[in-house]
Amino acid sequence: MTNTAEAPAAGSYTIDPAHSKIEAVARHLMVTKVRGHFADYEGTITVAEDPTQSSVELTMQAASITTGVEDRDAHLRSADFLDVENHPTVTFRSTRVEQDGDSWVLAGDLTIIGKTNPVSLNLEFLGVISDPWGNAKSAFSASGEFNRHDFGLSWNVPLDGGGVLVSEVFKLEIEAQLAAQE
Repeated sequence: MTNTAEAPAAGSYTIDPAHSKIEAVARHLMVTKVRGHFADYEGTITVAEDPTQSSVELTMQAASITTGVEDRDAHLRSADFLDVENHPTVTFRSTRVEQDGDSWVLAGDLTIIGKTNPVSLNLEFLGVISDPWGNAKSAFSASGEFNRHDFGLSWNVPLDGGGVLVSEVFKLEIEAQLAAQE
């Protein structure tokens, strides 16, 4: 099987964490993008014959957030942000998949620190290709923004020149390679 724009066959798929990434992106000092990714997560995608009936479920272990800076990671895990002691997971469960012209939207419920809010992600199917061992792999990309205050993530520090240390808007970016469940 070669790379194709056709959707993967209907069925259940799991995200391959060795070849996928789930990231949150925020602005620091109002200008620089800081990326954090979840190192421990799992996800299932069910592809339906009618793509609009497909579904996605993701569970990220909140304590696995990493930005590459130990002190910042500890702060993100604290009660100021993810409060991992009381809320060990971050979840996303799709509520619908819809086509918007040539584009696709993945809408769902994002739950952070026990608060659930709807988010919409721009969804792109990247193709199906066989790996060197003959296993078909599918790939998707999804991204969208959410206001962290909607989830009660309100910690911040005002800057002397105006603005704040951490942006209110975070971007969620998902790059997923999938393998069919057997």
